This record gives sequence, structure tokens and C-alpha cells, in this order.
Amino acid sequence: MGIPFIQQIKIARYILGKKLSGQHRYPLAMMLEPLFQCNLACAGCGKIDHPKDVLRKRMSVEDALRAVDECDAPVVSIPGGEPLIHEEMPQIVQGIVARKKFVYLCTNAILLPKHIDEYEPSPYFTWSIHLDGLQKRHDESVCMKGVFDKAVAAIKLALARGYRVTINCTLFNGEPPAEIADFFDYAMSLGIEGITVSPGYSYQHAPRQDVFLGRTESKELFREVFKRGKERKSRWVFNQSSMFLDFLAGNQSYQCSPWSNPTYSIFGWQKPCYLLVDEGYAPTYKALMEDTCWEQYGVGINPKCDNCMAHCGFEGSAVNDTFAHPLAAMRVAMFGPRTDSVMAPNLPVRYGSRTDAAPARIPVHAIQPSGADMNEG
Repeated sequence: MGIPFIQQIKIARYILGKKLSGQHRYPLAMMLEPLFQCNLACAGCGKIDHPKDVLRKRMSVEDALRAVDECDAPVVSIPGGEPLIHEEMPQIVQGIVARKKFVYLCTNAILLPKHIDEYEPSPYFTWSIHLDGLQKRHDESVCMKGVFDKAVAAIKLALARGYRVTINCTLFNGEPPAEIADFFDYAMSLGIEGITVSPGYSYQHAPRQDVFLGRTESKELFREVFKRGKERKSRWVFNQSSMFLDFLAGNQSYQCSPWSNPTYSIFGWQKPCYLLVDEGYAPTYKALMEDTCWEQYGVGINPKCDNCMAHCGFEGSAVNDTFAHPLAAMRVAMFGPRTDSVMAPNLPVRYGSRTDAAPARIPVHAIQPSGADMNEG
């Protein structure tokens, strides 16, 4: 696994504490969006479709740290926009690290060389650098030539300075599995800690909608990618749970756990998750958890959720299943996701007039049995 042992232990203790206390909904990672402005306009991004006055807004250090304290998740991911545009970002990061939270600062890395000296290496701080593929694919994804080379240079600089470095990548429609496998091989050759990967979610406000994958397409793509990794005997390290990777390969029928990754932005606490931008906001974390109608969201429950397999919704479900089925998780960690078995069944559709609707309502938090139980033998 690409997650350091100290981080695994701290998060495990946190989860066990929540489970022992009987708390069902709790955050694993908090998304902190201190601004929406960016220096890129990526084809699949729906976060920059705001008026100029909104794009100029910045979250204060005080508001950011208050939200971190209010949520109290062990991990804080800071996306954007582009966080390095925020002049007080070093103070925000410093305050979170001082609280012994694990910070992942997500950046396209264009501004990283200019600002790297404003940060200090720490076991609690990681540069999460955006790369969606090799040079041609990544530059097409971000709609600007030369960004791939700048990102790779920034990765090498950060590693040379002693920082933890991961990459985060989103896979879109039309990407050849062999090319993705080449990209993963290259990424690991850079010496990074691990890869965070997710299929792209079809943001309603994204400038292009033809780039996104459906659920079946996503599963088939990831199976083909993982199959090539096994054939090559590649040593890819992912900064994610093994059961989430198994889910991407179609071996698990997880339902989303949107509360496991709450988002705080300049508008407040976003309902219900990072990806659905038109569902409203709560004034406090407590209000988000208590007043959001979680039962209205999920695959087969809300059409907006049906094509989503993003890590911000399903990693929490996968981690929960890891605790429920540790042997299955260990098997996947050791041997990788299965790529030739029958895929796990789709969740039932329970809205509209579809004839395949389930006869009984399944709770939104339900997690189907692990793939080891469904497909072995």
C-alpha cells in the first residue's frame, strides 16, 4: 500500500473508535475547497463554472481551521480550483499539520516551484499532483500544452526536497488500457509514494460531457488495466484501499457513503458530496450530518448518482468493507483485483418506472457482500 504505516495505524484507530462508539456516519477524509479559481480550464471540470466575483473569493485561515476542527476527520484533502493561488495556503496547511491531520494538497503543479519554499516536509503533509496520463493525454485533459512536463519537473523537485508526493489521476472515456498501464509504470518510476485513481464523474457544469465513463465502461476499463499490470508484473502502488480497487474492477457492489468525505467550501458544507454542486449547503458540519436527507442519494436511488464510481463516495464504503472482510481485503492487496470472473451484480434501481426496481428498500448505507463471498469457487 502507498499509505505510510503511521497513517494507516492512526486512521485504523480512528475508525475503530467510531465503530466501538456505535457511530454509523462519520468522516474519513474532509475535502477543503478554499477557492474555486484555477489557472487551467480542464475539459472535465465543473468547479470553475462560477461568476468572476465568486472565483475571486478566498476562504480565510480562521474559517478553514474552524471547519477542520468541526469535522475532525483524520485526513484533509485540499483541492480547488488551484490551491496554490491562495496567498494564505501555507498558513492553512501549517495549521492543519499542527493538529496532526494528514494533509493532501492537490495541485496541477504549475505554481509549485514558485511556492515550494513556503512549506515544510512532514509525515503529515503530501503534495498530491494532478496527472491524467502521459504527455499527450494529460495535456489534452487539461487543455493546455506543456503542463505535463511542468508537473513531472515539480514532482522531481518535491521528491528531491524530501516531501511526500503522490499523483491523483482521473480516467476518462476513450483511454486505451495499454496506454494507462504505460502511464502507471512511468508514474511509479518517478519515485512517488502512490497513485490515487478514479473514473471521471460527469459534472453537470463541465464544458464537455462526452469525456465521462459510465459504470460498465469504468469497470471494463479498470479490469483491462489491472490485467495488463499483472501480465507485466508491474509494481503499481495505490494510495487507496485494496477493496476500492476491487470495486473499480467490478468485483464489489458497493453503495456510496457520501458522508465519509464531506466538503467545506467558500459556500459552506456542500450537500451531499464534493461532486453534486447544485444540492445546497449547510451552515455547519453538524447541520450537514443531521439535516441532509442521505436516503435520497446513491446508485439506483438518484439519477445524478448512477454513473458515479468516484473515490470520494466509494472509498468510505470500501474501507468499511475492509473491516468487515479483512481476509478478502488482504487477498486483493496481495494478488490484485480479479480480472476474469463474473462481475458483481448491479445495485437495483428504485426510482421512476423501471421494471427492475427492487421489491424491498435497501438502506442507502448498505454494502453488498465482498467479492470473495460472491464470486469465489
